[in-house]
Amino acid sequence: MRWYSMCWLVGLALAYFLVRKLYIEQKVKDGLFDPLFIYCFIGILLGARLGHCLFYEPEYWLSSPQHVLEIFIPIRYMADGTWKFTGYEGLASHGGTIGLTVALIIYWLKVRKQGLGIWQILDNIAIATPITACFIRLGNLVNSEIIGKVTDVPWAFIFERVDMLPRHPGQLYEAIAYAIFFPIGWYLYRKHPERVGTGFFFGLCLVLIFTFRFFIEYTKDIQVAKEAAMTLNIGQMLSIPFVIVGAYCIWRSMKAVKK
Repeated sequence: MRWYSMCWLVGLALAYFLVRKLYIEQKVKDGLFDPLFIYCFIGILLGARLGHCLFYEPEYWLSSPQHVLEIFIPIRYMADGTWKFTGYEGLASHGGTIGLTVALIIYWLKVRKQGLGIWQILDNIAIATPITACFIRLGNLVNSEIIGKVTDVPWAFIFERVDMLPRHPGQLYEAIAYAIFFPIGWYLYRKHPERVGTGFFFGLCLVLIFTFRFFIEYTKDIQVAKEAAMTLNIGQMLSIPFVIVGAYCIWRSMKAVKK
């Protein structure tokens, strides 16, 4: 068991209990919550894995049948023909968000006849999402992943497994931000519970997380070599559509509330 795995599990467990509480408060029919966690877990993991492989390093992962297999099976084929267990090294938050959304739509198609709307599902998950994202980034910090650029700020971290240079702890910046976004969403839910089901909390989650993600990328080192020649890195370019979708959802929810 690795610390990164533990952080994932803690984040998902907290989201599980939070959304369960929301379902109970909103008097959602018994039995509709039970399959939700499985849909979310598979959607996040599969989406995050595909997102990393296709967004960041398609030239490697799509270069041979063996490498395609490595996308789905947590092993790495070695040059001498052997293989070793590696775990799923390489997960992308943008892909995880897409995978989660697709999984929630599939879940909704299964339960819609029982009175549970897609916007209610998305809003409930969005309220709990920042706390999960916080723990995932703490896992990245422990793993010395997604390191920041070299800096002389007094709170710089030295990632000994990378080099001995002081760097921005970009993972910690994100973890702190998401830890702040969670109580904001929870407070707004308590104050305006009637907005659940309008898409407001789903839109708010997307706008807060991916707007912050866009700007925090300026403190991070490049993740793949091709980003060195790019004006906006891959993470920034992928964040822009999510912010636009989130802003649309908030606008849509405001219109719904007025009606």
